[in-house]
Amino acid sequence: MPEMFKVLPPGEALKALLDHLGPEVRSEDLATAEALDRTLCEKLTAPSSLPSFPRSTMDGYAVRAEDTFGATESLPAYLSVIGEVPMGRTFEGVVGPAQAVVVYTGGMIPPGADAVVMVERTQKLDEANIEVLRAVAPGENMIQVGEDVQEGEPLFDAGHILRPQDLGGLMALGITRVRVAAAPRVAILSTGDEVVPPEQIPGPGQIRDINSYAIAGLIARSGGIPLLKGIIKDTYDSLLSAAHSALNASDLLVISAGSSVSTRDLTADIINALGKPGVLVHGVAVRPGKPTILGLCNGKPVIGLPGNPVSAMVVAGLFLTPLLRRMQGAKNPPPARGRITARLTHNISSVPGREDYIQVRLEEREGDLWAEPVFGKSNLIYTLVKAEGMVCVPLDSNGLHKGELVAVELF
Repeated sequence: MPEMFKVLPPGEALKALLDHLGPEVRSEDLATAEALDRTLCEKLTAPSSLPSFPRSTMDGYAVRAEDTFGATESLPAYLSVIGEVPMGRTFEGVVGPAQAVVVYTGGMIPPGADAVVMVERTQKLDEANIEVLRAVAPGENMIQVGEDVQEGEPLFDAGHILRPQDLGGLMALGITRVRVAAAPRVAILSTGDEVVPPEQIPGPGQIRDINSYAIAGLIARSGGIPLLKGIIKDTYDSLLSAAHSALNASDLLVISAGSSVSTRDLTADIINALGKPGVLVHGVAVRPGKPTILGLCNGKPVIGLPGNPVSAMVVAGLFLTPLLRRMQGAKNPPPARGRITARLTHNISSVPGREDYIQVRLEEREGDLWAEPVFGKSNLIYTLVKAEGMVCVPLDSNGLHKGELVAVELF
């Protein structure tokens, strides 16, 4: 086990935890319609070609392209209309020389035809004859069988996080059920003698529980199932008993510590008592969030978050989110809400040897996007509420300069 209180850079701290996790991922069979943002546990291939029949991309006439070659407005091609293909139906017959069939956008191309002339490029002479005013090439204005996806073509690897468009693509192929990673159950314990439930009016020196609910939201967004286990008194026996129960009922335990040094020390003692190897990291080179604790207890991760709300949320974004994605077998997951670039409105000072995370709000100025720091102490939740993202000052930097182009992680 690493030496206690050895502060590690965030990347090394996360690696120390992830390296201790096993490769096992619990999975479940789920309806595709319910699998948004879930992580696949199997490789998927196309069971059939899409589309399964040639389709028109325009309203017009299905024709043999060669019958239109050389057609112009002054010298049109003359074709006989031999029928129509209703939507969702087939055509009983074959398009022969100098013949055309009425088709609609998305409709099936009849046998014998290899192109579609847009209705705007034709002139109707009577019910049975048209003039084609412009030539078409073979395959023009139509989609071939398998042009979207071929039968047997790989779709997604295991570890892919399903997006809205992915669900549509799977449904188009008739894949109505998928095997995905089971959502990790994450127990949340809030500690602190000063912490009371949100529905209670705080007395002198008391504060409402903020962290449990903010962290629960982040867990849900990251594919986990938050389990709020209440507010526990700052005593060893009370916290150890509650932590044992919570860990047994979950896959991962988060302890939101009180703000005092004694409470943070208590959290480390509790994690060591829950199982082996216990505390892996105690202290991370990040501001806010230095007193973060990462541990593993009999195969289950345990995270001790700082008590201040901003610190807790920054640390949860750095460690809890990637941990949850790893537990679901996700491969190279994107940032939770995305990343954009913007220019800083103010200088940001820092100290080499730690990563600083600064909340920013975004505004547009003369077509450029600017990031304005929202400064405040780490126990002020509304510095987060008023912000739209965070900027990271790198570990080896003295700070960032006004006007500098920076990456903004969106909330």
